[in-house]
Amino acid sequence: MKTLRYSHLFLLPLALAACGGDKTNDSEEKLPVVKVEQVFNQDVVQTGTYTATVEPELINNISSSTPNRIKEIFVDEGYNVAKGQTVAILDDVNTTSYEIQVANAKANLENVRQNYDRALKLLEIGGGTQQNVDQMKLQLTNAENSLAAAERTLKNAKENTILVSPISGVVTARNYDPGDMTSSLPILTVAQVNPVKIIINVPEGELSKVKKGMPAEISFDTYGDEKFEGHITMVSPTVDSNSRTFGVEISLSNSDRRVLPGMFGRVKLALGNVNHVVVPDRAIVKQPGSANQYVYVYHNGKVTYNKVELGQRLGTSYELLSGVEPGDSVVVTGQAKLADGVAVEIVP
Repeated sequence: MKTLRYSHLFLLPLALAACGGDKTNDSEEKLPVVKVEQVFNQDVVQTGTYTATVEPELINNISSSTPNRIKEIFVDEGYNVAKGQTVAILDDVNTTSYEIQVANAKANLENVRQNYDRALKLLEIGGGTQQNVDQMKLQLTNAENSLAAAERTLKNAKENTILVSPISGVVTARNYDPGDMTSSLPILTVAQVNPVKIIINVPEGELSKVKKGMPAEISFDTYGDEKFEGHITMVSPTVDSNSRTFGVEISLSNSDRRVLPGMFGRVKLALGNVNHVVVPDRAIVKQPGSANQYVYVYHNGKVTYNKVELGQRLGTSYELLSGVEPGDSVVVTGQAKLADGVAVEIVP
């Protein structure tokens, strides 16, 4: 009887050990728990983003057509000038002689015209000939041409003596000082900066989506998140064969002149709507060591590891260009323990 009692005591630990072993196996076989969401197509506004440079609307180089000495310059770099404003005066040594030539040409024309009128009257009363009238007519034409030439010369001399700005804008360059002789460089450069031109290069594939008159949203690093509104004024009729892009000009009102030529900017264009799958950003898994993005798709109790191509970020979601079909269920939590083909347990 004692022997029997001891055998029961020996078997009890073995039974407990066996029970403990069953619990360990159950834990190892437990499925990863995940949460999924079904995804669908929706219209997504396609936005093109481009780097941009700022250029003046117009640039005018002010100089003399012939070398001349500068007497005065009234403006400097950074000065605002108005259209027609006098900005510099050059030596007028030749102007007086040209004025005398104009006066002489006018006097000669008046004399020839009087002689022509007399020849006509003599012809009418039979005291002259048609030949004489024709000769006087030729002299009159020559005198008129001589006066016109003298006036053009005088006008040109004055234009090269008193220099005015042909546009309203800001002086961006001054290359001489009073007393200097002009040479190949312009005396002054004036740029019209209201409006300004925003220049971007757009990929060839977007040619059909970009039209003259389209609105454009512009931002500049200098002004942080502030947005400026412009519109497309020119779409290049040719595509650059090297870059496979085409140029686009955008006009931006700049009455306060905060936007300066040479500034770096970014332009956004709305290029229409496309119907694409949109997934929660929580579903996106980045592959370590690469730029590849993946999504776990749930089907029939298991998940597949689908490589995806991301489009735009839309708040807390992403537009997908490929990798997931509309109606698929994607994993949004619990991805850490998953791998391709793993069975999972779904929780609400």
